Amino acid sequence: MNEMDPHSGQPVAHGGPPLEEAAGAMILVHGRGASATNILGLGEALRLSDYALLAPQAANHTWYPYSFLAPMEQNEPFLSSALRRLSALVDEVIAGGTAPERLVLLGFSQGACLSLEFVARHPRRYGGVVGFSGGLIGPPGTPREYDGSLAGTPIFLGSSDPDSHIPVERVFETDEVLSEMGAVVTTRIYPGMGHTVNEEEMAFARAIATSALKDSD
Repeated sequence: MNEMDPHSGQPVAHGGPPLEEAAGAMILVHGRGASATNILGLGEALRLSDYALLAPQAANHTWYPYSFLAPMEQNEPFLSSALRRLSALVDEVIAGGTAPERLVLLGFSQGACLSLEFVARHPRRYGGVVGFSGGLIGPPGTPREYDGSLAGTPIFLGSSDPDSHIPVERVFETDEVLSEMGAVVTTRIYPGMGHTVNEEEMAFARAIATSALKDSD
């Protein structure tokens, strides 16, 4: 493992049709301690037969070592490596013929935080973004000086209140920041749900992915 770029060269799990035959693509980003196979199973449960599913694996099953609320520098070089890994995979998908408007990013927990931070730093019109139990990365008071527009990208944020890992205030801040960047954000907070994903959240994710193919026809 490259100490300065630990996630470089890690494998990607695949599901659904091959990328070149699929109508759309979904990149699924797993949480801390989980695996690409775990999150791929969640993607398959969405029953999106037209989507190629790609799930990158984090080195040692962790995208960055400390809380997403820790000072940014404490999570380096892992955080920058993780963002580069996502960027490379997005570039690969688009180079393979999938329009960005037909690309959906979905993450859970640490993977949701990484996905949301990635699209804020690399704004464009995506097919959609789904953040299950996550928010933008950085300690309270982090400047949110992102350049560019999300140009109407539909984003779903779902979380519990309370959640032992994700303060609900950060979910609301993420909604505000991404909305100001031009995303169309839907946020749902579920009292006492815990750190998990429920059926309504899955339905929102399925609807975003389905609409991405219809809207880009």
